[in-house]
Amino acid sequence: MLAEHRAVAPLRAFLVVLFGILVMLQTFSLPGQFAHMAEESPDMAYLRWPMTAVAVFWVLCVQVVIVATWKLLTLVKHDRIFSDGALRWVDAIVWAITAAWAVLVGVFLYVGFNASDPGLPLLLFLMVVGVAALGLLMVVMRALLRQATTLRTDMEAVI
Repeated sequence: MLAEHRAVAPLRAFLVVLFGILVMLQTFSLPGQFAHMAEESPDMAYLRWPMTAVAVFWVLCVQVVIVATWKLLTLVKHDRIFSDGALRWVDAIVWAITAAWAVLVGVFLYVGFNASDPGLPLLLFLMVVGVAALGLLMVVMRALLRQATTLRTDMEAVI
């Protein structure tokens, strides 16, 4: 357990940096990028606000995952990871990934039906499959956490 505790502090530092970068991306870069895109390509300007909303939503989903990971790290630090509280945070991660995946499928379908080049739809399809795999991996990890929690509770009852 010592190695896990040594990893918590650096991981938290990376999460803080990542969260800060995402906030800047969400508030400055993405809206500015899509405004610039609308100025440069007036024929695509109608996509400015939908693309901004989708991009900001995806960043929000990542932020939910970061906060839930932070909470799970707190549980690891206090040796409480095998509890029902941990399952709630893993559920938050699963729901954030599911929401991001659902919007990604919508974007994939829109782009797929309107694309003249197969490159972007293929890239989006790869992302749909990758995010689906990540979500399913989290579902499996949740099941493993539930089993470990049940085993630990059973062991504590015996002792």
